[in-house]
Amino acid sequence: MNELHGKTIVLGVSGGIAAFKAPAVASLLVQSGARVLVIMTAAARQFVQPLTFSGITHNSVYTDAFVPSSPTFSGHVSLAADADCVVVAPATAATIARLALGISDDLIGLVALSTRAPILIAPAMEERMYHHPATQDHLRTLASRNVRSVGPAVGRLASGDHGEGRMVEPTEVIQAVEAILARSGALRGVKVVITAGPTQEPLDPVRFLGNRSSGRMGYALADAAVAAGARVTLVTGPTALHPPAGADVIAVKTASEMLAAVDSATRDADLLIMAAAVADYRPEESQSRKIKKENAGGSINLRLVRNPDILASVDRPDLIKIGFAAETDDLMENAARKLQTKHLAMIIANDADATIGSTHSAATILMADYTVRSLPRMPKTQLAAEIVKAAAQLVANRDHA
Repeated sequence: MNELHGKTIVLGVSGGIAAFKAPAVASLLVQSGARVLVIMTAAARQFVQPLTFSGITHNSVYTDAFVPSSPTFSGHVSLAADADCVVVAPATAATIARLALGISDDLIGLVALSTRAPILIAPAMEERMYHHPATQDHLRTLASRNVRSVGPAVGRLASGDHGEGRMVEPTEVIQAVEAILARSGALRGVKVVITAGPTQEPLDPVRFLGNRSSGRMGYALADAAVAAGARVTLVTGPTALHPPAGADVIAVKTASEMLAAVDSATRDADLLIMAAAVADYRPEESQSRKIKKENAGGSINLRLVRNPDILASVDRPDLIKIGFAAETDDLMENAARKLQTKHLAMIIANDADATIGSTHSAATILMADYTVRSLPRMPKTQLAAEIVKAAAQLVANRDHA
């Protein structure tokens, strides 16, 4: 089903080098059957001309907060009322600040304050600006108001540096809009517990054993489950990601802490999706003081002990369990064994080297009846939507059994 067909999308374009991606966003929306109304800030017009958007959308482009009213158009009020979704792409640090603070000195701000439609932003700025405490505070404020965010991506920035702050590709913006508009309700009333990120097993107060997991898969799953109407609890190890709007978040560090949180959260849950990359081992002893190299000599003997297997440990009647198998060797054999030994309804198998820490992943979904579905490499946001769709079918099958 094409979620965009017949929908009105208000596309706000703010000023930054990433504005060159906005015409592609507008074009993809139009190709999907959406009516696109573009708002441009004064700064955006320094990078892209309004004529570009009017040629793509065949609609007027709005640049002035004081648009004259007519019998059928009332400026920002009409734009806000007509919108099925408001998309700000790119969303600069300045625009994000205005939205968070409710400042209405431009047309994007006026529409955002006036609309009842969902709002999606695609942040784009230099890495230091993105990670500045002010920007992070503004993003948290917007998330608390159910403003959804896609990106930013890691890559080459306008300055020539490489880091986090690059606007995601137009196709990812479209996928995020589709996910917002879908809101199928396939998991309405269902309680879902999702784990994400790595765990950190302390060696001493400043060192730990961990892995390269970014947490993106688990966070994308939480976002997709919320969009499907679920009551979501996200149990997350340390990440640099923003909590998905609408999810209850429990932050943990160690595998033992994650087990305790999952055990508690699943007592009344319908579905557990274990996307976290839990450390298999931890130091037998964690030192209370920093280990000094001059005291350790030329080497350190480190004894490790097994961490609890969370997915195998949590096993309750009617709890549907979904796991992940990120492997470097014998992928399908290892995934099939985990599916059986951990009593899973579904497992997602992917190559560890290609998926851990990446924004994209290819995957093979293996069901308990050994039905296999292979998915091509795609953004983790899109993969999450596919997994949640399959999980919703498992819940439906259970309820109709």
